[in-house]
Amino acid sequence: MITKHILITGATGLLGSTLIPTLQKEGHTVSILTRKPITIKDVKVYLWDIDLQTIDNNALQGVDTIIHLAGAGIADKKWTNKRKKEIIESRVKSAQLLYKTIRKTKAPVTSFISAAAVGYYGNRNDEFLSETCKPGKGFLADCCVRWEAAADEGKLLDIRVVKIRIGLLLSGAGGALTAIAKPIKFFVGAPLGNGKQWIPWIHITDVINIFAKAVNDKSMAGAYHATAPVPVTNKLLVKRIAYQLNRPIWPIHVPAFILRLLLGELSTLVLMSNNTNASQILATGYQFSYPHLDEALEEIYAGI
Repeated sequence: MITKHILITGATGLLGSTLIPTLQKEGHTVSILTRKPITIKDVKVYLWDIDLQTIDNNALQGVDTIIHLAGAGIADKKWTNKRKKEIIESRVKSAQLLYKTIRKTKAPVTSFISAAAVGYYGNRNDEFLSETCKPGKGFLADCCVRWEAAADEGKLLDIRVVKIRIGLLLSGAGGALTAIAKPIKFFVGAPLGNGKQWIPWIHITDVINIFAKAVNDKSMAGAYHATAPVPVTNKLLVKRIAYQLNRPIWPIHVPAFILRLLLGELSTLVLMSNNTNASQILATGYQFSYPHLDEALEEIYAGI
């Protein structure tokens, strides 16, 4: 395996902070771009400001691979018009700044691996979704389309662009699983909406390994689902989490209109259905560490 010099954006988040040691173990050199000075063992840290469109040009010196994870949290706040703008611009403007800097410094970047999301498809009910399906409608789909389009600008520079459409990320270190499990832990767990919506989940180990494969496998290009081969419904997800936590589930569902009253348009995240498949990433030879939900949850909740 040829070792790379990799620059990661959004490296202080759940995914980035887990990805760094994995890449280092493979022998790669890792640098990061961040807004505030931090210290990470054996990692060079460079500063940038997406809003001001400023960046330390030295960050790209000798870099051949960029992993672009930067972006305002989708579920951190309600989707006001201002917040929607922040979510989109944090993804689009950051990619544009990177490509602008590549042109300016003539950095030797040959691969641009961008996070993306299955929100690209919007709410598709039971439709079987492959990477070639058209995007859906609504804010989340529009955001994902613009996000991916910004990444694809690298093709004009003859850069290999890989877009990893991530599903519901399961990790014991935080993120969506913590939010879903919280009411279950307090004995008020219940399926959301009608509970029939498909949840394209994935264990964080598999997301990390898919990104690592994208770094090393030059044949990978375009969009790939980072979702487990066996999707589950919202109802089953809640039930299996409850089983791992030894908690009951209420026999009623949380009505969609209640979720919309509480969350506004953000309720889209828990009500939309994405029945994605993993055939394209499997075709690359990737083997999932956690293809089944129970295996993933057992690993996360081991020892509880």
